[in-house]
Amino acid sequence: MTKLTKKEIDQYKQKLLEEQARITGDVSSMEKQILNNSQRDSSGDLSGYSMHLADMGSDNFEREFTLDLMKKEQEILYEIQDAIERIENGTFGKCEMCGCDINKTRLKARAYARYCVECKEKLEKKNK
Repeated sequence: MTKLTKKEIDQYKQKLLEEQARITGDVSSMEKQILNNSQRDSSGDLSGYSMHLADMGSDNFEREFTLDLMKKEQEILYEIQDAIERIENGTFGKCEMCGCDINKTRLKARAYARYCVECKEKLEKKNK
């Protein structure tokens, strides 16, 4: 594989920053949604709820689902920040396991990738 050019690295950094901004906005929106629901719950305002247990269960499921999404998005934000740091220290595009260049196709799909495809597959098999 050919080495990444300065222009390509700048493009990946821009892509990472855009993705970071998008996810940050999504997480903020989810936090507001959960806080609004929690404030209504804690104030005892049940007017938004019917007294049906299924409705309350649906609301709880939605809250838990949103919290899970927020957790996953937060993990991606950490990965993005680490990728930006790798750009700054000159190690972006190198597999953290074997040191080989990460395929450009993989980086286009997941700019924050830490591992080449082969090493990622090895890690996934090991973790099963």
